[in-house]
Amino acid sequence: MQAVPQTGAKLFGLTSSDIGTLMAAAAMFAVLVALYAATTVRNPMARRVKALTERREQLKAGITASTAKRRAKLVQKNQTTDQMRSFLSSLKVLQDDQLKAAQIKLSQAGIRSKDWAVAVIFGRMIMPIVIGGGAALYLYALGGAPEWGPLKRFGCFAVLLLLSYKAPDLFIDNKVSKRSAAIRKGLPDALDLLVICAEAGLTVDAAFNRVARELGRAYPELGDEFQLTAIELSFLTERRMAFENLATRVKLDAVRGVVTTMIQTEKYGTPLASALRVLSAEFRNERMMRAEEKAARLPAIMTVPLILFILPVLFVVILGPAACSISKAF
Repeated sequence: MQAVPQTGAKLFGLTSSDIGTLMAAAAMFAVLVALYAATTVRNPMARRVKALTERREQLKAGITASTAKRRAKLVQKNQTTDQMRSFLSSLKVLQDDQLKAAQIKLSQAGIRSKDWAVAVIFGRMIMPIVIGGGAALYLYALGGAPEWGPLKRFGCFAVLLLLSYKAPDLFIDNKVSKRSAAIRKGLPDALDLLVICAEAGLTVDAAFNRVARELGRAYPELGDEFQLTAIELSFLTERRMAFENLATRVKLDAVRGVVTTMIQTEKYGTPLASALRVLSAEFRNERMMRAEEKAARLPAIMTVPLILFILPVLFVVILGPAACSISKAF
């Protein structure tokens, strides 16, 4: 009688020896993967340092490439300003007080460059000569507008001459008024933030810097002034000068009141938060009063359009049918 060999249990058609072989192969593959990962590990800081080094080299190359162009522009601008200054000095029309007043107005308009003050004074002198001389040449020498009388010609010439002389000042005054209105809108919010920063224990320059950073997007003009004040508070020998420069750069009585409060706080050591809180409440009340004043002025402003455009239409609509019926009756 022949014996029958016994077969072991199978799992998915695989014997125990096959399963052991597969597990040994998987373990060997895991060991190889671990060895590869251990031998080829990379430092993440090396890649970051390499990227920063490449960016630094690119910036350096860009700065080196554009330095010559910027230097040429600066030299050309300074040469133009120097030529204007020398021309005005030769005519003895450039005075120090006049130049200082022009610089203050330009700073109030948000123009930091002092070279523009010379350009403004130069424009005051040249524009009347160019525009007024051109108007005189056209009206009198070339015989332009022959239907005008002598009085009308002289009036046109005088108006053009006066406007050409006042054009730089009118342009700067317009920019000053717009910038002052924008700063006035954000001043109560800036004072509230200053109160919070003062109560939190921040120094004055840190508080100004924080307020400038927080309000820079909503009120860019106010943020610019506060940022410049924070910078001046950091490096000027007297902190009073930084506050006085802020009052000079902004043509607002409210800012002058804030500057006076800050100077007194620095001098006498009074609580800054309480003083700024009172000022903030006053400025908010003032803003509300200006809004109420505009609302109260609205009926008087609407009277003229009402009389000229709305009442005639109402009369036509109401009395038109009656007039038509009366005309048919007769």
